Amino acid sequence: MTDARLAPGDLAPDFTLLDQNGEPVTLSALRGSKVVLYFYPEAMTPGCTTEACDFRDNLNSFASAGIRVLGVSKDDVAKLAAFAARDRLTYTLLSDTDLAVQQAYGVWGEKALYGKIVVGSIRSTFVIDEDGTIERAFYNVKATGHVARLRRDLGLDG
Repeated sequence: MTDARLAPGDLAPDFTLLDQNGEPVTLSALRGSKVVLYFYPEAMTPGCTTEACDFRDNLNSFASAGIRVLGVSKDDVAKLAAFAARDRLTYTLLSDTDLAVQQAYGVWGEKALYGKIVVGSIRSTFVIDEDGTIERAFYNVKATGHVARLRRDLGLDG
């Protein structure tokens, strides 16, 4: 658990994680492209499905602007593969089972869930520029409406 939060101007912590196909993905290998890196608590849950499908449904607008979308959760590769297949998610989902990346980004910690304080993944999104620097950091986002706000902030709404 960490209280460290990333802010615009910080270098995005590098990592290599396996995607839903079991292939390694290294963040620094994506330099030259802008990346939307979003963290969600658990695949196949209602809120996370809503958010994932929202990214899926808006993927063309991100891709047209040269922006890669990566989703990260604590789920294992098999669960991510099932999630991608079930909901026709055509972007990269990454498995962070040891929580190292979530801790590096400050998204593993205390949060309110149904009126209780629990420890878990804090739904968060980072926009990382072509040089690997955090351009925007959003912590504690809502599953619904977040992608629309992100598109507006990035100037992707026509």
